[in-house]
Amino acid sequence: MNPRTWLITGASSGLGRALAEYVLSQGDQAVLTASSTRATTELASRHPHTALALPLDVTDPRQREDGVRKAEEHFGGIDVLVNNAGIDFIGALEEQDEDDYRRLFEVNFFGAVALTRLVLPGMRARGHGTIVNVSSMDGLASLPANGYYSASKFALEGFTEALWQEIEPLGLNAMIIQPGSFRTGIEHRTKASGSPIDAYHATAGAFRSMMGGLTPEMFPGDPVRAAEAMYEAATSGQPRHWVVLGSDAHRRIDAKLTLLRAEFDAGREVALSTDFPGSAQHAVL
Repeated sequence: MNPRTWLITGASSGLGRALAEYVLSQGDQAVLTASSTRATTELASRHPHTALALPLDVTDPRQREDGVRKAEEHFGGIDVLVNNAGIDFIGALEEQDEDDYRRLFEVNFFGAVALTRLVLPGMRARGHGTIVNVSSMDGLASLPANGYYSASKFALEGFTEALWQEIEPLGLNAMIIQPGSFRTGIEHRTKASGSPIDAYHATAGAFRSMMGGLTPEMFPGDPVRAAEAMYEAATSGQPRHWVVLGSDAHRRIDAKLTLLRAEFDAGREVALSTDFPGSAQHAVL
């Protein structure tokens, strides 16, 4: 079987780095992209025939286009795109600075959308390919202080859900990865945004205070095991649409689904009461 070619964003650290290392250990080819190439160049130097390190700020249109073009020229095509690059700011929705939450959406959502659109023509032409969009447990179950991050991941999940319905008839696949808390050093990369407002002391303020005391031991997830699970999901002959990673993610998402089902069931009569009489049988969907 020919090796697959992966393009992984945010490959310099965290789950992106762990996945890049695992992909290369399996004999596949990987285009390792990040805003800074110091870490990715070091990894690529250990795999000179199967790895290519490229600078790619996912918010930069020219770097996105150049990255995809160079990847396709170097390896002949992209089989798996992993939209992993992401940033986070914490703070109540009223507290956070507009520049920060707009930047967050540019990286977490619009960058992934743009790269997906760039790789799809090649995938369609070859008749195969997989889009892996790395969301979060926060992409289904939001928390105070993380509202804008969650919103960007909710948007990515909605985009991906429509995407797989459009591309599966073409022989392509798309999936959402929903990780929990992994020992990736994210506690050092996550920043607070804006000035605290006393009214949110017990909610968003509690998260701000907690950030300063986080240690790796508080995060249950193993990035190496996550990388293996992501690889298996992306290369499976029967690909899934949602892949939850981590015991904390499984608990939080389960609680959200239980709450959603309870409120959904409780609202049934209200939902049905708002139709024109007898019109439900003619509904488009």
